[in-house]
Amino acid sequence: MIRYAAALLLSLCLAATAEAADRALLIGIGTYATLPEKMFLEGPKNDVPLIEKLLKEKQGFAPESIRILRDKDATKAAILASIEEWLVAGTQPGDRVYFYFSGHGLQVKDQNGDEEDGLDEALSTFDIAAGDGDWTNVILDDEIDAMLAKLKDRAVSIVIDACHSGTISRSLSTNVGEALESARFLPRPFAKPVEAVKTRGLRIDVAVVDKPEIAKQNGVEAWSAASSYQVAWDDTRLPPEERHGVFTLSYVNGHEIAAGDSNGNGIVSNAELLEYVKKQSQTYCSAQTQCQGLDPQLEVNYALLGASATTPSADATAQQYQQPQTGGDTQQQTPDYGKVEEVKVENTPQTAYVAADPVDAVGDILGKAETGDVKVALSSDSLKNGDVFKITVTSSTGGHLILYDVDKDGKATQIFPNESAQKITPLTANTPLTIPDDYYGFDFEAEGPSENVLVAIVIADDVDLTKVAPSDYGLTKELDARTTIADIAGTLQQTWTRDTENRSVNWSLGLLKYAVY
Repeated sequence: MIRYAAALLLSLCLAATAEAADRALLIGIGTYATLPEKMFLEGPKNDVPLIEKLLKEKQGFAPESIRILRDKDATKAAILASIEEWLVAGTQPGDRVYFYFSGHGLQVKDQNGDEEDGLDEALSTFDIAAGDGDWTNVILDDEIDAMLAKLKDRAVSIVIDACHSGTISRSLSTNVGEALESARFLPRPFAKPVEAVKTRGLRIDVAVVDKPEIAKQNGVEAWSAASSYQVAWDDTRLPPEERHGVFTLSYVNGHEIAAGDSNGNGIVSNAELLEYVKKQSQTYCSAQTQCQGLDPQLEVNYALLGASATTPSADATAQQYQQPQTGGDTQQQTPDYGKVEEVKVENTPQTAYVAADPVDAVGDILGKAETGDVKVALSSDSLKNGDVFKITVTSSTGGHLILYDVDKDGKATQIFPNESAQKITPLTANTPLTIPDDYYGFDFEAEGPSENVLVAIVIADDVDLTKVAPSDYGLTKELDARTTIADIAGTLQQTWTRDTENRSVNWSLGLLKYAVY
């Protein structure tokens, strides 16, 4: 390790396993009582069984804890009754609640004056109808908010594969159905075309992005298929009868270690799952002429970014997540799964499984795989206790650098930016930055034995990180590694809104594990 102090209590504390009552409500609506067949969706009928299987096999939900409403059974009255009777009345504080919706999203005129743009986001129902200039029989974002308020102190997951794109404001006609076939949105009925209008996407309220304190304080984990101003889609690469939502299919597939585990430690974290879903969604979008952008979103307490996306059983925890024993060089090698520990997330009802090793946990929290764009190097390939050394970071793209040293005890030190650097300037592409340089007036000295990881993050966009990584944190301030990295990761997952189209923040990652002997 580098010789400087670092110690802070983890914000995640060990907790005993508690029995919880689980309730899931899965809604899939592809056909509609009053809409033209052109507006029907093929994917929802296949999405719901896929999510049901995921909950049973990966999340430990019992079959009797899952209620399904599909097509004609998913009227507005049935959905609201199930929310009240099945999810709210059927659970208690500390229980898990899972709400999934696959179908159309839309917007209607704001009914209570709480929307800046004058429009409420909403979810379609089977009995949705075009009223006098607007949709009726819909589930409003205000009703979702009311559900969340009643589910306080539960561990709530909301997964929405639907959206509304406010950049498209056209009358409901055959042209809309033909032009945006398989798009999961409904334009307002009888609306006149409006140029350059930007309203907010469904996810802003349904995925509680407007109200991040709900997610951070009340244990809500909210997934949505697209960023605001973006359209969610059925996957038209598949035959109609086999079709799924682009988001749902990648969300389910990403739970598999072979797909979502970007750092290879045997755990698919929430952050890794999000990165996988984004990559799959963007691959689909890039091949579709109608798709202008597709960035799935996750709103969650940052402490849960590095948590396993699955809930292992007691046997799975012992077998799948323990370090395997190998007998010798001739024995077939098994995957090097890392140990996990069960933790209780502070100030929420969430219980999570995280990598027990803080060094391994870094990749889980950040979620992004290394691409080679950021390279971290030490001035010596082998460090012994007392050796003097320097750190060099080189990035193929320019941007702002944040550099941490994380040790096995869960301590982190912010190496850059720091109070000793004469001037904090962005990295220039392909130009190495060496720390400390001749102007620092001191050297880094190795202290061991230890095993650490250097974490270099280069952000190409002008994201304000002064609250989570101020220069006066550098070199001397004691930091908790999990909390510090999670705050950075959560900040970088926010939607970039300064370009013509919304998109993800542009950033790259470089890691270097090293040991001091």
